[in-house]
Amino acid sequence: MLTTSLVPPVLALIGWTFVMWVWLYATRIPAVRAARVDLVAISRTGAKLDLPPEVTRVADNYNHLHEQPTLFYALALAAEHGAAVDGVSVALAWTYVALRVIHSLVQATRNVIIIRFYVFATASLVLLLLLLRTVWLLM
Repeated sequence: MLTTSLVPPVLALIGWTFVMWVWLYATRIPAVRAARVDLVAISRTGAKLDLPPEVTRVADNYNHLHEQPTLFYALALAAEHGAAVDGVSVALAWTYVALRVIHSLVQATRNVIIIRFYVFATASLVLLLLLLRTVWLLM
């Protein structure tokens, strides 16, 4: 059954963020142990934690999921609150979520920059369309 709510895509992206959180610790903790990093010294000096790229890419993506997606969360919840949701809005929201998952997988694995750029740009345009759709429905 189709829903005209933006809450499921919001929950899906939050869930995906926790998938990346688990992946972050599953890669970072073994890398820190293998490198015998002195975490106390790093916390005192502010030195950069030097880990392999395959570890830092996952951490970077986790951080990215706390940047632009916050606009998505605010927009989706504002649209819900304003009863400005229709099937097109829901499709745009799910498209945004799918693109953010793809962005995560590209960045955390091979990190092909041009692919990552196009996925990010497309997701940004979808988010802009969702904003414009929401404004239109609120008018």
